[in-house]
Amino acid sequence: MEVIDGNRIASEIVAELKAEVSQLRGRRPCIALVRVGEDPASVSYVKKKGQVASEIGIESRILLPPVTIAQGGLEGLVADLNADAGVDGILVQSPLPGALDERAVFRRIAPEKDVDGFSPVNLGKLVQEDETGFCACTPAGIMELLARSGVRLEGRHVVVLGRSLIVGKPAGLLAVQKRAGANATVTLCHSKTANLAAITRQADVLIAAIGRAEFVTADMVKPGAVVIDVGINRVADPSRKSGHRLVGDVHFASVAPLASKITPVPGGVGPMTVAMLMKNTIKAFRLRTGGAAGPR
Repeated sequence: MEVIDGNRIASEIVAELKAEVSQLRGRRPCIALVRVGEDPASVSYVKKKGQVASEIGIESRILLPPVTIAQGGLEGLVADLNADAGVDGILVQSPLPGALDERAVFRRIAPEKDVDGFSPVNLGKLVQEDETGFCACTPAGIMELLARSGVRLEGRHVVVLGRSLIVGKPAGLLAVQKRAGANATVTLCHSKTANLAAITRQADVLIAAIGRAEFVTADMVKPGAVVIDVGINRVADPSRKSGHRLVGDVHFASVAPLASKITPVPGGVGPMTVAMLMKNTIKAFRLRTGGAAGPR
């Protein structure tokens, strides 16, 4: 059994992106990070994204509108960023507080700046296998993890547990694409799937993104399967100073001995999400400006 080190692979990608940005002419790529409210996880995520952007050489603009901002005000802020020629990518951190409609906000982001890959246009381009679009960062990170860990998907059965627009659906669409590194046969499962364990036991590669702590147990996994755990769940743990610990959607202790490869939580898929956001930002810069390699 091999534990896939997402921190190491993400660091490799960050180093590659840093080298790429160092060769760009003119201004640096720029991402606008919009955070509303003080949700502790959101504060941490936006801070991390800003730090990684800085390490690579990407400019990050962190915008902190008041928690009282109205729907129209937030959508107006997005419109201003859409019109700003110096901004290549826009990310509105989820979840949004109160009655704000985050799906409506995401739809306001110009597709060419939608580096999170959530707009209807970019989801449509994913279905059409149009590489000018942007894929959601976590599914893109999963594909990189698999490729860089030597996992071949062609002809294999990938079972995705979860049907969200953020992870489950795009992960399945990526794995089934007609291209190198994909060409899998995909089954998409969810909370209403009958005989769920019987299906997940057929998986050569199991991607767990259901959002339920330690839901996948040993009886749901075929010996030798590759297991990708997307979940990040906080569970009570009185032995910890914080009073909690992070676990995935997979019961690691029971599943790991069965798996040929498995991602841990934390340190698996999570770091890849930020790395792929930065990769998308550089792609957006190149598509928008025709940015080419060369000395600054």
